[in-house]
Amino acid sequence: MRHSISAVLLALLLAGCAVGPNYKRPPLSVPDTFRGASADSKQSIADRKWFELFQDDVLTQLVETALRQNFDLRIATERVLEDRARFGIARANQFPFADVNGQFNAIRNSSIGSFRFLPRGTPLDVSYTQAGFSVSWELDLWGRLRRLTESSRAQYLATEEARNGVIVTLLADVLTGYLTLREQDQELDIARKTRDIAADNLRLIELRHRRGAATGLDVSQAEQFLYTATSQIANIERALGQTIDSLSFLLGNAPADIPRGKTFSQFTMPPQLPAGLPSSLLMRRPDIRQAEQVLIAANAQIGAARAQLFPQISLTGFLGGQSRALTDIVTGPGRYWIITPSLLLPIFHAGQIRSGIQLSEAQQREMVATYQKTIYNALREVADALIAYDRTREQRSQQELLVGALAESDRLSKLRYRGGIDSYLQVLDAERNLFQGQLALSQLQLQEFLSVVQLYRALGGGWQ
Repeated sequence: MRHSISAVLLALLLAGCAVGPNYKRPPLSVPDTFRGASADSKQSIADRKWFELFQDDVLTQLVETALRQNFDLRIATERVLEDRARFGIARANQFPFADVNGQFNAIRNSSIGSFRFLPRGTPLDVSYTQAGFSVSWELDLWGRLRRLTESSRAQYLATEEARNGVIVTLLADVLTGYLTLREQDQELDIARKTRDIAADNLRLIELRHRRGAATGLDVSQAEQFLYTATSQIANIERALGQTIDSLSFLLGNAPADIPRGKTFSQFTMPPQLPAGLPSSLLMRRPDIRQAEQVLIAANAQIGAARAQLFPQISLTGFLGGQSRALTDIVTGPGRYWIITPSLLLPIFHAGQIRSGIQLSEAQQREMVATYQKTIYNALREVADALIAYDRTREQRSQQELLVGALAESDRLSKLRYRGGIDSYLQVLDAERNLFQGQLALSQLQLQEFLSVVQLYRALGGGWQ
C-alpha cells in the first residue's frame, strides 16, 4: 500500500508542469561593428589581462591590494553570499521537511463539565508522552516552487554579476587614479623646473636692473612669472594630495602616501586597441549579464504568480509512538501515525491574485526595457571611448608640435632680449606660453591613457 502511494505521488510530481512563460532572450538589433572602430576584428583589448595594459609592478601591487581590501568589493562579495543563501532557502522548499517531534501532555478535565453521563467526581486526568518523526511536503504540481527557485537562482547570479561589475569599476578607478597621480607628479616637476627658471631669471633681471641694463618693469614682469609658477605648484600639490587620498580609499586604507613605479613618461600605449564584435558585449559586460539575470528572475515570477490560481496540495504526517508510560512508547501498542493531506483552492480573493499576475508581468516588461537599455548604453560607452581615444591622440600629437614651436619661440625671444631688440615682455609671454603648453600636453597625454582605460572598462575587461 505504501509503495502504491509513493508511486502515485511520484507520478503526480513528474506529470506536474511549471505554469508561466519559459525565458527567451528578447530580440535585439546589435550592429555588426562599433561606431568609430578602426577595424573589424573578433579580438578585443578586453581579452587581455589588466596587468598587461601598462606593465608597472607597483601598479599591479596596488590593484591586487584593492581587490583584497576595497570596501565596495567586500560588500558586493557578502551580498553574493546572502543571495546564495536565499537561493538555498527557496530551493529547499521543493523537498519534504522532516523533523523529530517530542512532547509531553498533562490534561485535567472537569468532572462536572461536558461529560454528562459520567458520575460526579469521576477522575478524568490524563498524561501521555508522544515522540516520533513529523513530515510536511507541498506537492509542486503547478511549478510554483520551481519558478520561485528559478527566480531566486537568477537573483543570485545577478548579484554575482554585480560583484563582477564592481571589479571592473574598481580596476578602472585604480588605473585612473594611479595614472592621474603619475601625471600630476609630472606636472609638479614641470612647475618646479619652471619656478627654478623663473627664480634664475629674476636674479639676472635684478642684477641687470642694478647695473641699469633693465627697467623696473622688467623686474616686475619677472616676478609675475615666478609667482605664476609658484601658484601653479600649490594648485598641483592640492590636487595631488586629493588624488592620493582617493586612491588610498580605493585600496581600503586610511589616507597615506602611495608608492610610485614608472614615471609618467615611461608609460607606453598598447600597440593595438581592437574593440572586437558588439555581440561579444552580451557575454563580456557584467552589467548586461546582470540585467539579463534580473529579467530571468522577473520572468519566473510570472509563473509563480499564475500558479496561485491552481490548488495547493500539501501533505503532513507523523510517525512515532504515544503512551501514558514513557517505557511503553516504543512498543507495538504504542505505535502512532497520522497523515493529513490538504488542498487549498482559491475561490474569491477580490482580484488579489489577478493583480499579482499583472504586477509580475509589468515588472517583467520593465526588466526587458532595462536589459535593452543596458545593452545600448554599453554600445554608446564603447563608441564614446573609441572616439575619445582617436581624437585625444590627434590632439596630443598637435599639442606636441605646439610645445616644440613654443620652446623655439622662447629661445628666440631670450636671444632678442639679450641683444636689446625686444623687451622682457616678449620673453615673459614666451615662457608663460611654454609653461602652459607643457602642462596642457601632460594633461592630454593623461587623457589619452585614460581613454584606453575607459575603452577597456566599456568592453567589460578585467573581471574574468
